[in-house]
Amino acid sequence: MKSSVLTRYRVMAYITAVMLLVLCTCMVFKYGFDMGEDVTFAVSQTHGVLYIIYLIFAFDLGSKAKWPFGKLLWILLSGTIPFAAFFVERKVARETLPLVSGAQSAPAKA
Repeated sequence: MKSSVLTRYRVMAYITAVMLLVLCTCMVFKYGFDMGEDVTFAVSQTHGVLYIIYLIFAFDLGSKAKWPFGKLLWILLSGTIPFAAFFVERKVARETLPLVSGAQSAPAKA
């Protein structure tokens, strides 16, 4: 497996996690203090688009790593739980790094 598959998953996991925290903060201001409705709308739309990209990259990584469906589902859902994506990304990177390292150290096929 190419290292770019893992890298783009990791980048999108962090971006999605940060955007989810920003969205949660916006929701507190919108519903708790009745302010920032326009900002909340913009952040929610942005998070939605970024989450779809995260799903694509996570599914790509999972299919190349041959994960079972349950594990893949948990990783896909981690982008919807605040702070979960940070922990899941770290665990996924630790588990997937040997697959990337093994592919890089293997001799090139002609």
